[in-house]
Amino acid sequence: MSDAGPVRVTIDIWSDVMCPWCVIGYKNLETALQSLNGEIAAEIRWLPFELNPDMPPEGEESRAHIARKYGRTPEQAEAGRAMMAGRAADAGFPFDYIGEGDPPPSMLWNTFDAHKLLYWTREAHGAKTQTSLKLALFAAHFQQRRNVGDRAVLLDIAAEQGLDREGAAAALDDPQVAAAVRGEEMLAWENNVSGVPAMVIDRQFIVPGAQEPETYVNVLRKVVSKRA
Repeated sequence: MSDAGPVRVTIDIWSDVMCPWCVIGYKNLETALQSLNGEIAAEIRWLPFELNPDMPPEGEESRAHIARKYGRTPEQAEAGRAMMAGRAADAGFPFDYIGEGDPPPSMLWNTFDAHKLLYWTREAHGAKTQTSLKLALFAAHFQQRRNVGDRAVLLDIAAEQGLDREGAAAALDDPQVAAAVRGEEMLAWENNVSGVPAMVIDRQFIVPGAQEPETYVNVLRKVVSKRA
């Protein structure tokens, strides 16, 4: 660290709200940045990536989706779910249901509107507010099992985060916002990003997948050391 304070980097994260590895990776990155406090600081921006762009409005039960998409047996799907839940708990974001009553089915939803809301939030209110909304959407999906593909639910979450509900609604209806999201999705493919999370440091160093905190620490230090 210099007398001027921590070195600042930008981290763009292609991610989907439905992606469990995305929240695991982010929480591990957060742990890494906390350990680098005073040495490296990051501005984090979330970019859109739809794992299931053709998901219908009624959604699909997650285990049935995994079995259909990846050809796994129910036992294999459950083993994968348990492993992932353990990793999430270790990262500090347990997937346990925290709503009232019995947990509803674990569903997957279409996330295009969620990405539009995230894009608008970043452009209108900045990266820090966008991250707060992203974490709220992760919590809504994985811990509260709310339908984050539903417009009314998205507007409720936006309002809960202190965002203007009318402004958020206008963003969901804005064709320019939709076009911008599609453009950023295309940018992922142009950068050979075919899975998420994919973290791009200083717009040039790509770290694929959910890594452990130590890996993020090492990569960030290497990136900073390579600066002219």
